[in-house]
Amino acid sequence: MGILNVTPDSFSDGGEFFERESAVERALRMLEEGAQIVDVGGESTRPGSDPVPPEEERRRVLPVVRGIAARSPEAVVSIDTYRSETAAAALEAGARIVNDVTALRGDGRMAALVAEAGCPVVLMHMRGEPKTMQLDPRYEDVVREVRDFLARRAEAAVSAGVDPEKIIVDPGIGFGKKLEHNLRLLDELESICALGFPVLVGTSRKSFLGLITGAGVKDRVFGTVATSVMAYERGATIFRVHDVRANREALKVAAAIRGEDV
Repeated sequence: MGILNVTPDSFSDGGEFFERESAVERALRMLEEGAQIVDVGGESTRPGSDPVPPEEERRRVLPVVRGIAARSPEAVVSIDTYRSETAAAALEAGARIVNDVTALRGDGRMAALVAEAGCPVVLMHMRGEPKTMQLDPRYEDVVREVRDFLARRAEAAVSAGVDPEKIIVDPGIGFGKKLEHNLRLLDELESICALGFPVLVGTSRKSFLGLITGAGVKDRVFGTVATSVMAYERGATIFRVHDVRANREALKVAAAIRGEDV
């Protein structure tokens, strides 16, 4: 899953693909590099970020979703939003997946929309909200708490009519978690995979990698690749990344060693 932030303030690539044409070209380039999904988002969820008005979010993402669909009709586009109006408009414009960082809690109408659309949905764990989530996150047992949260949200989605075969779960690396929490979740990712849903992992260029390596944001490719391969070995199947080619090639090699394909 290639990351396409159509925002001025995302932590890694804010402003780089804010214009429609540059964003669409970036999406096509990621598809050429091996991305199987392009995740389009119009609101930054970096620590400390503020929400944007819903109308502005739609103004940012819809032309990009339409542009990708027009240039590459076979492309699978996901819309990174917790707002049902944005999700509905994006699905109509050509998106096929909803990626909701609030796990359907941010908008009471989102579950019904996803159920009616019959599209895949990503349910992510986040402690708090982006503005405050990194102030001092605490857990008694981070793996158990994240796993139980995802199980509850999946159950709520199914109760709302979402097809269980369309649910994807994401432990939310970096969302309301300290370094030790992120490392433990990655090390014990099998516990999340045991829920029986496809697991998405998003570690790309995140600050915990910088805490380990000392690398700046755009120099965290190698650290990201390491986490992708280790997550794959533990059962993850979707990897949300900025640097598609590096991660894709590493995963192909890891899969080949195991006699698998990605």
